[in-house]
Amino acid sequence: MYPHPHSPPPPFDHWLRHMAAVPKGFLRYYVLRLLGEKPMSGSEIISEIERRTDGRWKPSSGSLYPLLAWLQDKGYTKAVPEQEAGIKRYMLTDQGRAFLQEYVKRKETLRKRFEFLMPPFPGFPGFNFHPKEARELIEAIEKLRIAGWNLLDSLREKYSEEIATEAKEIIEKAAQKINEMEKKLRETNK
Repeated sequence: MYPHPHSPPPPFDHWLRHMAAVPKGFLRYYVLRLLGEKPMSGSEIISEIERRTDGRWKPSSGSLYPLLAWLQDKGYTKAVPEQEAGIKRYMLTDQGRAFLQEYVKRKETLRKRFEFLMPPFPGFPGFNFHPKEARELIEAIEKLRIAGWNLLDSLREKYSEEIATEAKEIIEKAAQKINEMEKKLRETNK
């Protein structure tokens, strides 16, 4: 409750601090993906997540280390023999790789099932496991999303049938070509 009925609501960042910014279970998935790339220590995992999210997300050690212990207890990870004094690194076991593959399959099934609920931010850094070479593509997708949003906003103020039809045709052609490329890529990966 606000201090006074006529007081303005708290700023947006106030609400963000009090909401879960990262979906439940996502840290587990992210850690599995990182350990699937190479063995890492807890502090390396935290730093890598912070780096990949451009500083937008830095998991706490209080959430990461219990997760690492749980993954090890379940047999999904194991400690790598120490190469540097005092640094404990973890790597995925075969069971952990199978668990990660199952996670990825479930994620893909859900994505296909709920495609209509796709997040509006395809390049959101916190969820970015794309190769860094794809950074320009991700930025282009983000520019398209922003351009579409701006166009819709302008059309709301002053609607033009001609512009709406032209934009729809351009987007539908682009979507069709991109879908064809994605299908071709999937077929070459089989």
